[in-house]
Amino acid sequence: MSKLNDTNTKKEKQNSKNSKANKGVKNEIKSNDNKLDENGSDSNNENLTNEENATEVPLEEEMDKIKDQLLRTLAENENLRKRTSKDIEHARKYGHISFVRDLLSSVDNLTRAVNAAPLDKEKLEEPIKNLIVGVEIVLNEINSFLEKNHIVKIQPMGEKFDYNFHQAMYEEPTDKFEPGTVTEVIQTGYILHDRLVRPALVGISKKTEKKDD
Repeated sequence: MSKLNDTNTKKEKQNSKNSKANKGVKNEIKSNDNKLDENGSDSNNENLTNEENATEVPLEEEMDKIKDQLLRTLAENENLRKRTSKDIEHARKYGHISFVRDLLSSVDNLTRAVNAAPLDKEKLEEPIKNLIVGVEIVLNEINSFLEKNHIVKIQPMGEKFDYNFHQAMYEEPTDKFEPGTVTEVIQTGYILHDRLVRPALVGISKKTEKKDD
């Protein structure tokens, strides 16, 4: 009986040792698994971080490209606005210059008609007198219209010849004026704002040649 008990006691001790050994092995396996999980988690985190960094770089570059395109578009729109504003201003100031040139022929004819009329109109018959007065009124209204629209006459009598606004038709030897002075205005010139519509046709003086005795 005593031997049987000893045998059972030994078995129990052996089972207890085996159980502890199994627990130790299990704990070691769990520890290794945890280490593997931690290492795997760290590796995954590093991969995710690298992927995020790799994604952020193209996004920043794309944002820079979009910003650059936006700035270029804004600059182009601003330049277009300035060009359009300049074109509108140019058209407003000079768009009717061709009409003015055509109108000036009629103004010249009316001016010649008025200048050809006698100064003393009282001696003329009433219908002729009224006709001349009517032509003068029309001419004055046209001249007023031209002035309101910044169309200014060029009347350079007695001024120095300026090739920018005058066109010389002949030279006149004279001692009354300095050489290069306008002595006669054959046809009145006109300017629109700062642009020449047509030059004034003029005669200019030149130095007289002294004859040898």
